Amino acid sequence: MRASESAYQLLRDEIIQWKLEPGTPLGEVETSQRLGVSRTPLREALSRLIAEGLVRTGPGRTAVVTSLSRRDIVELFELREALETQAARLAARRRDATVFEALREDFVGGDQDGDRAPAEERPYDLADALDVAIDEAAASVYLQGALRDLRGHLARVRRSAHSNADRLSRATSEHILIVDAILAQDEALAASATAVHLHNSLANVLASLPEDT
Repeated sequence: MRASESAYQLLRDEIIQWKLEPGTPLGEVETSQRLGVSRTPLREALSRLIAEGLVRTGPGRTAVVTSLSRRDIVELFELREALETQAARLAARRRDATVFEALREDFVGGDQDGDRAPAEERPYDLADALDVAIDEAAASVYLQGALRDLRGHLARVRRSAHSNADRLSRATSEHILIVDAILAQDEALAASATAVHLHNSLANVLASLPEDT
């Protein structure tokens, strides 16, 4: 793997997992030494993160992890609903049933496959897998591109509800309903189930944040 790609993946994961919190400066010298890469590939990695909106240029042209306000989250979910409900409709229309049957088994199995990943990570891994399956089934290049640009922000928001076990359990049930609608090729139900899931997810995220965030 190229040094710039490695630096990009490491920094992106740290931002999404909140190991690098909003406002954290990413000075070139310190960050390149920490990641074990030279400054040129680090600059390439930071440029990609800036393009995604996960990093911004701060005072003195120092890269800084972007903030994530309540308003930012609401606006992300407004865009997410528009894109993901349409993706769910198209996935229901064009899906490969075997892909979603396998996903359903994974969701129903829950923590039984915990040997492949820590139990607390399992819901996130399955949610990511469902996102990928829906994107691919939708088979829309432009829609996939728009969703790809949004995924990093959404994964970051998703982590803010990490400790809410009850929400994770309900989210799994909502994901199963989405999968069932896609398997049934019920486009309307797939879209509405996605909208309900997003509404509940947004309410949970906002409830977990301080009012002044």
